[in-house]
Amino acid sequence: MSPARPRSLSVAALAVAALLAAAAPAIQAAPTAGIAPAALAAAPDIPLANVKAHLTQLQSIATANSGNRAHGRAGYKASVDYVKAKLDAAGYTTALQQFTSGGATGYNLIADWPGGDPGQVLMAGSHLDSVTSGAGINDNGSGSAAVLETALAVSRARLAPDKHLRFAWWGAEELGLVGSKYYVNNLAAAERSKLAGYLNFDMIGSPNPGYFVYDDDPVIEQTFKDYYAGLSIPTEIETEGDGRSDHAPFKNAGVPVGGLFSGADYTKTSAQAQKWGGTAGQAFDRCYHSSCDTTANINDTALDRNSDAIAHAVWTLSAGTTTPPTGTVFSNTADVAVPDNGAAVTSPVSVTGRTGNAPSALKVAVDIKHTYRGDLVVDLLAPDGTAYRLKNSSGSDSADNVITTYTVNASSETANGTWKLQVRDVAAQDTGYIDSWGLTF
Repeated sequence: MSPARPRSLSVAALAVAALLAAAAPAIQAAPTAGIAPAALAAAPDIPLANVKAHLTQLQSIATANSGNRAHGRAGYKASVDYVKAKLDAAGYTTALQQFTSGGATGYNLIADWPGGDPGQVLMAGSHLDSVTSGAGINDNGSGSAAVLETALAVSRARLAPDKHLRFAWWGAEELGLVGSKYYVNNLAAAERSKLAGYLNFDMIGSPNPGYFVYDDDPVIEQTFKDYYAGLSIPTEIETEGDGRSDHAPFKNAGVPVGGLFSGADYTKTSAQAQKWGGTAGQAFDRCYHSSCDTTANINDTALDRNSDAIAHAVWTLSAGTTTPPTGTVFSNTADVAVPDNGAAVTSPVSVTGRTGNAPSALKVAVDIKHTYRGDLVVDLLAPDGTAYRLKNSSGSDSADNVITTYTVNASSETANGTWKLQVRDVAAQDTGYIDSWGLTF
């Protein structure tokens, strides 16, 4: 969390042309799994051991880099690289957004989970930088590690939410919310309007913890309160960090915000100690912005509960699909090479044993492996040759693969017959193949 009186700093763009891709990568409107996604269940338990393993890595990075992970220092860039590698391996579309502050280059890391409505984006984020005086393991390795592990849990679960999920790790928060301000201020108005909510997690493992919930948006607030009510843990409204963390730029831009906080240098009262345990008359975090903010400065119980609460909010507020498509599936799993900047290719599926016409909500599950999906034009061809456009090409969609499920009104088509998936690569340099596809009647 940034100081109560943040310094005044200027922020300059290094590459405005690259910003929009970093701020809002183009995403297809469905999940990444090559098979039907699992039905939505309750949010998983976030393993405390996994979150603490990330904290251990952040501590090691700080130790190897003059004891901190501050903006403009090698320890911060190493922290970004660590988180990015985890997300890339889990199937996220990641982007580094650069800015300058105090003459040094800063980075925001943005990670998009493929799928969900791109017009309804739920974000969760935390600042990844520390102050120069310490490793910043509670402030804010705790939030960063918990958000990272929640994002990895999304991947493990193959979550297919209705809303599009985006995760972020902010730079230079300790210098006055520089990174998050840069992101919000440079986000195109049309993209900003797509943000359905932003969840912020800054200091969630304080050693003498409280359980504080932001009260900015009533729906987000109640989501967290309901979770803690289920654990019979009372909460209080968060006031210590008002305007001092990365939710502030989003709130100022009219985006619904919420989040969790376990306390910084305010003193725990006797009443709070009675509710939550811990030591009255002592700061929630005596090592706030100090060299002793190390892995020894974490309350495991608070970190575990808050990490699980993050997952609960992400699962709940993204309103995932309740069931995978049902019905008879006709599919083709034979690979078909898609020539680079060449002629269209097709993969056939023979539909038999049906009566009448195809459904008005025909599900078309597509798994195309390609190193630049923006090159691809994808059509569904009915038995009579009628083409239904599933995907247009896009020069700005540089992500890999088209792994999604489309819905087509095919009610005018006879169900039985040979249907084809047609794919054409319309630009040079990238290659791929149809891995599999199917129709659900």
